[in-house]
Amino acid sequence: MKVYFKTFGCRTNIYDTEFMKSFVKNHEIVNDENDAQIVVINSCTVTNGADSDVRNYINRVKRQNKRIFLTGCGAISKGKELHENHGVFGVFGMDEKDKIDEFLSRETKFIIANTPKKVDQNIITHFENHTKAFLKIQEGCNFHCSYCIIPSVRGKSRSIDESVILEEAKELVQNGFNELVLTGTNLGSYGDGKSRNLGKLLQKLGAISNLKRIRLGSLEPTQIDESFREILREKWLEKHLHIAIQHTNQNMLSIMRRRNKTRDDLRLFCELSELGFALGTDFIVAHPGESDEIWADAVENFKKFPLTHLHAFIYSKRDGTHSASLKSEINGIEAKKRLKTLQNIVFLNNLNFRKQVKSPLEVLVERKSGEFYSGFDQFYNKILIKSDQNLEKKWVEIRNYDVTNEANLAEF
Repeated sequence: MKVYFKTFGCRTNIYDTEFMKSFVKNHEIVNDENDAQIVVINSCTVTNGADSDVRNYINRVKRQNKRIFLTGCGAISKGKELHENHGVFGVFGMDEKDKIDEFLSRETKFIIANTPKKVDQNIITHFENHTKAFLKIQEGCNFHCSYCIIPSVRGKSRSIDESVILEEAKELVQNGFNELVLTGTNLGSYGDGKSRNLGKLLQKLGAISNLKRIRLGSLEPTQIDESFREILREKWLEKHLHIAIQHTNQNMLSIMRRRNKTRDDLRLFCELSELGFALGTDFIVAHPGESDEIWADAVENFKKFPLTHLHAFIYSKRDGTHSASLKSEINGIEAKKRLKTLQNIVFLNNLNFRKQVKSPLEVLVERKSGEFYSGFDQFYNKILIKSDQNLEKKWVEIRNYDVTNEANLAEF
């Protein structure tokens, strides 16, 4: 049977899909959904909207008479409903990923969906259709932010053995992936407070021969410790960090049941900015409780942060969370205005940052679209390059370029 994998959601899901593919032995994996008799959906359930996206996709595929299997976060939160009401043939949780070959051969419907407790120990050596490789170092989260369902569907934080991570990283580099993106549910919790931690792991990863760049997924500000600070000047560390603060008003952070403090966050961001880092964050706009007074204070604080990148979004109710029980009084028009205010601030910050960069841009070229090659520099800013050479999947150093609103432009 021919099998197509559809991945929703985060980088961790991208990794998990490749993990599953490595266990498929008795079926043929295809890259075109139309060629497949079986579709495996690695789902996201972070918001009600994410659930709707998965449900709509299932309904569309079902009309094509394909056999559907569901895994990922949605298997825990919505697996029973989708199995019973939407014709999903099989549902399995993330602890069962390594059994996928057996599942694909089953002739009777099934559902095995328990909150994950295991950690992956298998090694991924290749990422199809990717220029960079993802390296999962941990799974799960011990935080209990009021708006988030993820700890319920990903389980408690647990770390992959350091020896497995290092071996996997070496294999990936030997296979030509010399930029690694570290990923996990709560990346900074790696080590769980034991003798191992993220900073020490990064030091060992950075020593791998021919590894040119390490990029990190989202970090929590409270998890930036002294061992992490020790690697901030290493050349292999991308000069961009994404540190999720979620809001810049302390009362709002308390409502969200966040661990970070606005004052400490600002101090940390200024410290990292002084070291030349481009800095990104997550920000939830219009969460229940975000009064006009709270919003006004948040904006004034937000302007002080040296942010160059932003993943901001309007609060979306997630059933099963504490925030879903809170009353929201912010209408959609006002929420969009607030979102746009933050986006405009960071847009100008990023433009000014790119104009002030003095060092050459180190770019891993990812693809060509039209007349331009594209990739991201060490500050995670996009650059478009015009060249007569074939630059795909190559590293280039760019010294002369033009800064535009959308991206940097260069000829090579």
